[in-house]
Amino acid sequence: MRSRTSILRALTLTLVFLAAGLPTHARAQIRIPSAALQDGAELETVFRVGDQLEQERRWGEALSHYERARKDHPGRQEIEHRLAVARFHYEVVRRYSDTSFIETVKSIGEQGALDLYGEVLLKIQAHHVQRADWNQLLERGLTAMEVAFAEPSFRRQHGFNNTEEAARSLLTDIRRHFEATPIYSRHDARQRAAEIAHVLEQRLQLPSPVTVSEFTCAAVASLDDYSAFLTGNQLDDVLSQIEGNFVGLGIELKAEDQALRIVSVIPSGPADQGGMRTGDRIIEVDGLSTRDISTDKAADMLKGVEGSFVNLVILDPNGEARRLRLQRTRVDVPSVDNIQIVDTAYGIGYFRLSSFQKTTNRDVDSALWKLHQQGMRSLIVDVRGNPGGLLTAAVEVADKFVSQGDIVSTRGRSSGEDFDYKAHAVGTWRVPLIVLIDGDSASASEIFAGAIHDHRRGTLVGTRSYGKGSVQGIFPLSMANAGVRLTTAKFYSPSGQAISHRGVEPDVEVKASEQTTVARPIDELLPIVDQQRDAVLTASLQIARQQLPPR
Repeated sequence: MRSRTSILRALTLTLVFLAAGLPTHARAQIRIPSAALQDGAELETVFRVGDQLEQERRWGEALSHYERARKDHPGRQEIEHRLAVARFHYEVVRRYSDTSFIETVKSIGEQGALDLYGEVLLKIQAHHVQRADWNQLLERGLTAMEVAFAEPSFRRQHGFNNTEEAARSLLTDIRRHFEATPIYSRHDARQRAAEIAHVLEQRLQLPSPVTVSEFTCAAVASLDDYSAFLTGNQLDDVLSQIEGNFVGLGIELKAEDQALRIVSVIPSGPADQGGMRTGDRIIEVDGLSTRDISTDKAADMLKGVEGSFVNLVILDPNGEARRLRLQRTRVDVPSVDNIQIVDTAYGIGYFRLSSFQKTTNRDVDSALWKLHQQGMRSLIVDVRGNPGGLLTAAVEVADKFVSQGDIVSTRGRSSGEDFDYKAHAVGTWRVPLIVLIDGDSASASEIFAGAIHDHRRGTLVGTRSYGKGSVQGIFPLSMANAGVRLTTAKFYSPSGQAISHRGVEPDVEVKASEQTTVARPIDELLPIVDQQRDAVLTASLQIARQQLPPR
């Protein structure tokens, strides 16, 4: 394994890996369009479900809930506000179940904490895609403190016995005291944070490094949806994802109904060998029920050093529970899987591309030659659910199918972030191509799909992609065992289309959630009707068959 320093050098990532109706008298006086009524009812449901998740402190699920709601109801300030608050709560809970962060706060001291804050502000000033608003970053620090005071894990860790009301009242006084004196530089922000930390230490007996640490995390988290402070453990996790291996059980999880639902199981990993399957739910970790602890804490409890054991209670889809004792091992994560010829009569090859990591270029080459040897005449590449990964890996994969022209362009605040990635004719595969996308295909997946679409190199089938058109850089911090992930640029498809908040549109739209799906084709493709379980894959097979004569 390469050293952390060598891995982080010049590393650039695209990552993913988230009511008040009209007054009664108004309803009586005006005619409300049915669409507006439906939208109002949907928003009421959004807020009702959100309230329940917040009251039960299920912050991971609340965050995902509001992220979905924002996509369905763009521009709603109430949703944006709730999303921001849920994100702050979620991050506080994660940090205070993370031993690396707790150790840093305990050991860093006041001067060290302020130096770390200053270093993070310098990274933001030098690298973030937008110019920093220092007053806003400081205000978000105060908001972060309000959230922290409300979180039991934070209060327990620091023996904080003051009431939330007293803490909130003091923070209100602090805001009033400083609102007439704006700040103009990162140096001013550092000094202001130090002053606030001293006030909280004197009035609430909260150690100064604790306050400064929260301001540090909030400064990064408030920049955009994808920038974040990375604790030592989180930084290790990111590097493991890049390298394509990690220590763990070999499962992908999703918080659901006060449990951890297994989304996928990596072949030959501890979970696979223990008999865990997709759809199972983890309801207990080392004797603690997921109903008694947050799903975030339960997920963190699954982590551990190589060779250690974890005891689980698993509930299968039929409601039968069983106990497992699994040993954590180093798991290799394949970026390409399910490689097969799915239609031998027509020679249609298929593989799923689950992430873009350092091994992806090699993995895709291996898959292509394997399928070629089996008689591949057409290819389906499935990037549904692919959250992204390395920008360079996405460029390398697109370059295998596009012979010339731009693959993607990046534009940042400084010219140093502006790049145009070009295709090369050498090594280009000419097979007819179909790419499957959905709403969870994000970042690097959208670079690949956008290049295929704009060059008309293949047919995109599925639903509009996520719309994460930004590039993140990972920056180590010298003052602590930690790092920051910062959005450094936006990326654009070969035709110059921005991906952010727009995504990539399919050529043939097929919604997999429908039992009987009628595709809405673009250009001259014929309508497709499918009654199979995977409507998107079935539609793509029919398109591929139309493009080829049978053997």
